[in-house]
Amino acid sequence: MPRRCELTGAKVHTGNNVSHSNRRTRRTFAPNLQNVTLISDALGERVRLRVTTRALRSVQKVGGLDAFLLGTADDRLPPEAISVKRRVRRALGGKSQSA
Repeated sequence: MPRRCELTGAKVHTGNNVSHSNRRTRRTFAPNLQNVTLISDALGERVRLRVTTRALRSVQKVGGLDAFLLGTADDRLPPEAISVKRRVRRALGGKSQSA
């Protein structure tokens, strides 16, 4: 399972540890991933996702999973989120929700 957020696509970045003597050693910056169960009002079911804490705050800010997915462009979502977004759109009857 890749270390990647299923809502925003955030993934591992690389960089350097820099010591006091300015020596550089490679390191990774892993996203803070959490396994969460989000409730979709349109689907009427729970959706299990592995998301970053930052994405979780964004979902809460816009008013839930459905509003977050419908308000985000497809090119900014990873494939896992696009499949959930399609299911939500189908459940709403094809109409989109204005934010």
